[in-house]
Amino acid sequence: SRIKKTTKLLSQEMGRKPTEEEIADRMEMTIEKLRFIAKSAQLPISLETPIGKEEDSRLGDFIEADGETPEDQVSKNLLREDLESVLDTLSPRERDVLRLRYGLDDGRMKTLEEIGQIFNVTRERIRQIEAKALRKLRHPNRNSILKEYIR
Repeated sequence: SRIKKTTKLLSQEMGRKPTEEEIADRMEMTIEKLRFIAKSAQLPISLETPIGKEEDSRLGDFIEADGETPEDQVSKNLLREDLESVLDTLSPRERDVLRLRYGLDDGRMKTLEEIGQIFNVTRERIRQIEAKALRKLRHPNRNSILKEYIR
């Protein structure tokens, strides 16, 4: 490709590997465009490509999946639905306190003090509401749905 030729030419002229800036300047383009072209030029390689002398392994065997599997996503969604149904058995205030305390909506756990300010009550009152809600959730009629997730 033109980028490889320019890189090789600049390397010979300078006696070192040229920077992206130097290559982009020689090719009269922006660094962003150079990066885009270089990235686009990379050929895709199949995960089924044989690897090793015996060719009994595939490239995909050595690549770790970094995302959630579809099964994990389904389990997570089912857990969330079941958690919602269990929380719906509490009073609205108890449900809201637990949501805020454990970050069930935004992923950010709040302190008793922060929740107390939201509800305009003391942190001690929030602690009492939280304790009552958790006591209710420990009851077998309420928590049996969630127990299957911790087995």
